[in-house]
Amino acid sequence: MANALIILAAGQGSRMNSDLPKVLHKIGNAPLFAHALAAGEALEPSAKVVVVGHGGDTVAAAAEAIDPEITIARQNEQLGTAHAVAQARDALADYEGDAFVLYGDTPFVSAETLERMKAARATHDVVVLGFEAADPARYGRLVMEGDRLSRIVEFKDADEAERAITFCNSGVVCADAATLFALIDEVGNDNAAGEYYLPDIVEIAWKNGKTATAVACEERETLGINTRAELARAEAVFQQMKREEALENGVTLTAPETVFFSLDTYLGRDAEVEPHVVFGAGVTVESTARIRAFSHLEGCHVSMGATVGPYARLRPGAELANNAHIGNFVEIKNAQIGEGTKVNHLTYIGDADIGDGTNVGAGTITCNYDGVFKHRTTVGRNAFIGSNTMLVAPVTLGDEAMTASGSVITSDVEAGALALGRAKQVNKPGLAVRMFEKLKSAKKKQQKG
Repeated sequence: MANALIILAAGQGSRMNSDLPKVLHKIGNAPLFAHALAAGEALEPSAKVVVVGHGGDTVAAAAEAIDPEITIARQNEQLGTAHAVAQARDALADYEGDAFVLYGDTPFVSAETLERMKAARATHDVVVLGFEAADPARYGRLVMEGDRLSRIVEFKDADEAERAITFCNSGVVCADAATLFALIDEVGNDNAAGEYYLPDIVEIAWKNGKTATAVACEERETLGINTRAELARAEAVFQQMKREEALENGVTLTAPETVFFSLDTYLGRDAEVEPHVVFGAGVTVESTARIRAFSHLEGCHVSMGATVGPYARLRPGAELANNAHIGNFVEIKNAQIGEGTKVNHLTYIGDADIGDGTNVGAGTITCNYDGVFKHRTTVGRNAFIGSNTMLVAPVTLGDEAMTASGSVITSDVEAGALALGRAKQVNKPGLAVRMFEKLKSAKKKQQKG
């Protein structure tokens, strides 16, 4: 059966004390709502709807940047969770299948939990996600009778026996889409806040001859983000989860607590990560690659056996082939680095294609920007770039070409040629001594004056 995701992302998040909509605050370098979308991908959804409200245009743009095929629904008035879900009705008007209601500010619901909810739908019309709360506080209580969820009771409406229940409501719901919207149509707003509450659909379901149950997950999966302090704690939880995942997948982390991941970081088995490494968004590191200490990577691909760092920076568009070596204080941006190629010291390679087996000397710079346009540098296979070479793009060096140290290369170099682009050295005997004597004499006169 088909699956659809409804992500509720309309809240203002006033307790964040921010001009940014709450769901756009980030954990693991991805907006909060993106975590719910990522978990939902395990269901292979055929439809995805994000319900926006406060800062709707900004949230919509962020959602469409992640997935251009996503559908945006708008909740212009915030009248409760059932009202928010109802705004997705038009987007799913012709949809047949289950709909999962997730929350843009609840980033840790796992793909495995959603799969278990999906399995429970085989025997029940409505499935709610619950958790055993260490401190139930003011959570809604799930009243169970065997595997039957009879009702959800809000704390303020619960009696003493119901308040003693520790099985609490996360708000996440799964139901057939047509059933979900039909139940929502019967939800009223006769409450202190005058809002339409999604949990009310459970009692309505039983009254309409349908069934409801609850699936349990770990409490940390239901963690909601409402304040900056909660965001910081959630980031710590996320990083710990990613570190554990990497170790379980066969990655070596020398000092796990010092390594920071993004939501989409991928590390292959037998990759090795030294201390104090930061993975920005969009990084893939293949098996047996080694990321050395104090390196920063984002938007890049590191192939098998490659080495990065220490103190290296890979920026978006950096592509390292097998066994490439990127050394200390090297920056790579929007560049292809060939198999076995070495860029080991104090070098910037931007907007370039460097062939297999080439050696790039210390202090080399691709001068790719003329103040208006970016230009590309191309270096062939098995070339040798002398230390402190300036490659002024656009420029091409052929296979097995060489540049002399200290050269400024402004013209193409054919295969096998040596290029020298520096002034001829001239020595002036005794001039250094005479110049220092003159300068020291001037300094003494200045001090006396």
